[in-house]
Amino acid sequence: MNRAFSRKKDKTWMHTPEALSKHYIPYNVKFLGSTEVEQPKGTEVVRDAVRKLKFARHIKKSEGQKTPKVELQISIYGVKILDPKTKEVQHNCQLHRISFCADDKTDKRIFTFICKDSESNKHLCYVFDSEKCAEEITLTIGQAFDLAYRKFLESGGKDVETRKQIAGLQKRIHELETENIELKNKVQDLENQLRITQVQTSPAGSVTPKSPSTDIFDMVPFSPISPQSSTPTRNGTQPPPVPSRSAEIKRDLFGAEPFDPFSCGAGDFPPDIQSKLDEMQRQRWRGSKWD
Repeated sequence: MNRAFSRKKDKTWMHTPEALSKHYIPYNVKFLGSTEVEQPKGTEVVRDAVRKLKFARHIKKSEGQKTPKVELQISIYGVKILDPKTKEVQHNCQLHRISFCADDKTDKRIFTFICKDSESNKHLCYVFDSEKCAEEITLTIGQAFDLAYRKFLESGGKDVETRKQIAGLQKRIHELETENIELKNKVQDLENQLRITQVQTSPAGSVTPKSPSTDIFDMVPFSPISPQSSTPTRNGTQPPPVPSRSAEIKRDLFGAEPFDPFSCGAGDFPPDIQSKLDEMQRQRWRGSKWD
């Protein structure tokens, strides 16, 4: 269950150098999981890890859980494990941290590699079910190692340091994005709590005073029963009383005084009409006298 990688110049690889150095080689596999191992390499080390994860997967399968499918992206920079639908990176195993890679000769579907975790510095063994192409995937990872080593020799080791700096920046960006999401969630929770507090502290049954309604001309309608304001002026004196409406001269709808033929002067009408008005006024006076 071991795969030795040769760096001979006459080695025939499966992929072009450009495919691994400028792009990546994708594989769809099933991810059995990862487990911590005590050693960075060794056939017995990975065999024990495969046996452990197979047993754990068998228990989960009996409980109705399916083995998750993932996408592997292999390049000279490492092996990425992604969700095949959302393309979210679940694990990013940089190539210089991978210390061992092997495929199972007894089970051609299984292949593994050991990678040192960047945060905990623990060695983790990743196990995959590749549907009878474990050897091909292992050779692809071997070719990525060979190309990365040649590039390392050509750059004098500077390329590795650059990749380390980029990896550190990517890790920091991921941490900041996670922190930003957490802060947004906290702000949303505080806003929700503030709304609940405002609803609880507001007096029950309180009614907001409404402004008086207006007519189509945007004027407040007149109400004859509305009391006059008795607010004193600034010097403490009361405003002059408003004369009662009974003392005012009654006017019609158009603001004119109503016509009274008996209040007009004698010269306002012709003689024949004036005589009739005088007669009507005398009869009116007699009637009021008898009453």
